[in-house]
Amino acid sequence: MLGEQEAREAIVTTGRRLYERHILASIEGNMSIRLDGDRILATPSGLNKGFMREGDLVVTDLDGKAEDGGSPSSEMPMHLAIYRERKDIEAIVHAHPTAATGYAVAGRNLPAAVLAEIVTTLGCIPIARYGTPSTDELAESVIDPIKSYDALLLGNHGALTAGTSLEQAEERMYQLEHFAQISLVAELLGGPKAFSLEEVEQLSALREKAGGQPVPPACYPVDISQETITLTKDELIALVTDAVRTLR
Repeated sequence: MLGEQEAREAIVTTGRRLYERHILASIEGNMSIRLDGDRILATPSGLNKGFMREGDLVVTDLDGKAEDGGSPSSEMPMHLAIYRERKDIEAIVHAHPTAATGYAVAGRNLPAAVLAEIVTTLGCIPIARYGTPSTDELAESVIDPIKSYDALLLGNHGALTAGTSLEQAEERMYQLEHFAQISLVAELLGGPKAFSLEEVEQLSALREKAGGQPVPPACYPVDISQETITLTKDELIALVTDAVRTLR
């Protein structure tokens, strides 16, 4: 665990890198680090993360109460909900990288079980349901998926990564965005080819050997014959009507 001064330096440096690599733009995004006890160091509200100074950062407790009257990111409730849920998480990065956010606003899942490096590190990357930014609704939307995953798309919003250090959370954000870009190229070439069940099991074994948890079930290839399809009442009636008409 970093001391407070080291953590301030780390967040400022990370913010600059994320801005320079176009993972963050303008005043969007936020970062935080868990300090000693129940104290959290976070980026401030309304400031470009590429131009922060160490004194701009704000320390809060796990209830969001700021020390010295500072104003942390308006999305601090999301960070605090994650820290309360996952005691192993020490740092969080939230950003709006172009390709990953494109998938989030389109409501499209990033493909599961198609890239070995993703399966063995992140498992897969689910989409959390949309929650209004800067509200408890957003915080509530990430609680269930963050229990099993370290990288999320935020529906109609952006992306979030967490780790045992800020460096790890940052690297996971780069990894997520790179995978989103690869997925877009695969779509242009006809769609990604998923691993077989056996291949994912082999990758899961490698993940566990490296100290990770087993690959979550949702990250395995989908058997389309068992896939659940949801229809509205009107869609179901139309489908049945068309089928009956065809039989006549």
